[in-house]
Amino acid sequence: MVSVILLAPLVGALICGFFWRLIGERTGQIISTGLLFLAAVLSWYVFLTFNGTTQHIELMRWVESGTLSTDWAIRLDRLTAIMLIVVTTVSALVHLYSFGYMAHDENWGHDEPYRARFFAYLSFFTFAMLALVTSDNLIQMFFGWEGVGVASYLLIGFYYRKPSAAAAAIKAFVVNRVGDFGFALGIFGLFYLTDSIKFDDVFAAAPTIGGETLHFLWGNWNAANVLGVLLFIGACGKSAQLFLHTWLPDAMEGPTPVSALIHAATMVTAGVFLVCRMSPLYEFAPDAKMFIVVIGASTAFFAATVGLVQNDIKRVIAYSTCSQLGYMFAAAGSGVYGVAMFHLLTHAFFKAMLFLGAGSVITAMHHEQDMRNYGGLRKKVPLTFWAMMIGTLAITGVGIPFSGEAFGVPIGFAGFLSKDAIIESTYAGGSIYGFTLLVVAAAFTSFYSWRLMFLTFYGEARGDHHAHDHAKESPLVMTIPLVVLAVGAVFAGMAWYNDFFGNVETMSHFFSLKEGAAPGAGAIYYGEANKVLETAHQSPAWVSLSPFVAMLLGFGVAYQFYIRKPYLPALWAENQAPLYRFLLNKWYFDELYEVIFVRAAKALGRLLWKRGDGDIIDGTLNGVAMGIVPFFTRLAGRAQSGYIFTYAFAMVLGIAVLITWMTIAGGTH
Repeated sequence: MVSVILLAPLVGALICGFFWRLIGERTGQIISTGLLFLAAVLSWYVFLTFNGTTQHIELMRWVESGTLSTDWAIRLDRLTAIMLIVVTTVSALVHLYSFGYMAHDENWGHDEPYRARFFAYLSFFTFAMLALVTSDNLIQMFFGWEGVGVASYLLIGFYYRKPSAAAAAIKAFVVNRVGDFGFALGIFGLFYLTDSIKFDDVFAAAPTIGGETLHFLWGNWNAANVLGVLLFIGACGKSAQLFLHTWLPDAMEGPTPVSALIHAATMVTAGVFLVCRMSPLYEFAPDAKMFIVVIGASTAFFAATVGLVQNDIKRVIAYSTCSQLGYMFAAAGSGVYGVAMFHLLTHAFFKAMLFLGAGSVITAMHHEQDMRNYGGLRKKVPLTFWAMMIGTLAITGVGIPFSGEAFGVPIGFAGFLSKDAIIESTYAGGSIYGFTLLVVAAAFTSFYSWRLMFLTFYGEARGDHHAHDHAKESPLVMTIPLVVLAVGAVFAGMAWYNDFFGNVETMSHFFSLKEGAAPGAGAIYYGEANKVLETAHQSPAWVSLSPFVAMLLGFGVAYQFYIRKPYLPALWAENQAPLYRFLLNKWYFDELYEVIFVRAAKALGRLLWKRGDGDIIDGTLNGVAMGIVPFFTRLAGRAQSGYIFTYAFAMVLGIAVLITWMTIAGGTH
């Protein structure tokens, strides 16, 4: 069954990509979408019926080289089951949504068969992501890792006629290669220390790795910490963490369904999955875990500050994604890997819904993406409005504090439960820095989320009144996915709260954790000294209440700015002009990288071109060749005179040389 889940998207990609001319473009779309829904249904069956026992399903022999021996195999445990439903559910709904969205695409001619190519890319991406999350070894994971990188390049640059889309695709590809280099070094290091890249072997050796020293760069370091940081660098690239985040906002150049698929629930969560999968290693790498908390919390804060001032509706949600990924890493770095996966699951529902809702708004407004040109759309697109309202309530963390004591499980939207669990766990883990930044980021998240809602759906119509007057609700193929995702955004947190964060006994059963078990025996691993989960449940009341207060504060300020006193934002932007420009320019990371890396790379390229290729190769080597080669060519040409006596003379000379050589050689013996 799991093999069908893995291979169904690949079959859909091949049929839609190579055989659409035979079966028709629309038939290819239907087949690829149908196969994704089949994979989604089977994934939910696997998730709901999984008994907790880790399974290894071998598909074929793969790599044999020296001591390196590995199969292409599927590792099925609770982590895999969670990722299966996330990837296939969102992908299936995005496929369905794309029927309506791409039908109204104005970037291509009506006669150009771009839809088959688009659906083939979507299915190929899904296959690569499934290969990543079902991997049983690091090489197989790296294959899926690079596969989603290639697919994201194709999807981000889908509008290849637009220079900005092509540049965004290249930027995403290059920045991810930086992180991938760190990931590759981590794999090399693990193979060097364990002589294996199979997860079971690496996990079993984790305690030994934690006690070893590894010489790296300029000194000797704890091996587990070095390898943990290297693997996390790979995660930073895929999951757009601080310093390797610059590709994510630009990736909004791709079609909106791509944003929902790649940048909400699947590719960007691969880094979080990697850290949680390698929990047996990180439990013996305390410094690496502390580094993850710092970067995760800093990313959550940074992205939330930039999201405050963005005007493009998709970029607001993109920075929101970047911020929420920081929350997940803060949880994983604190040692509560189950909580990180909890937020990954809930985030998939409400963030995919927000992206698809934004696409519905963009379609209604004839592909206008600037929120300053919206206003008053809630009556024009009511279903989209309510879907995005549910998504906003989920991401901002609306719920009833302390309701768990009365009802057995806290009452609230999905993001309320998972985000509160992260903040409590970060505090319990002892990181005041992380706790503080996450609470502040929660307030900012509430502000920019409600700012999006107020600018888009409330107030008077702004901008192009013709577009506003003709705005209408999207077709059913676009609104049905919103309804399905809305159900998850409301109930996913309450349905699985105890399994991920509630009762320790229930959570241990869910993840197959057994006291005293060896690393790798369960889906995740908690060391004997890791008591963060138990401590989090004993957090002071003010800690548990802080994200709720932050949410109210952000909502109140947004309401004042965009409903009661809409003149305030412009006034504040004018009075705080340096700060406003700093945030609007995304902390000037792009400009800084332009000076340090891009211009330096271009200067090196020009040097190699003009001095290396021009002066040395063309000027010297080619110059010498242009003199010597023609000389010998002319000499050889003269020897081919066509007269018999010339050839007879050459034969006589040749015989004389041979006799002379044989005489001299014979004399030496």
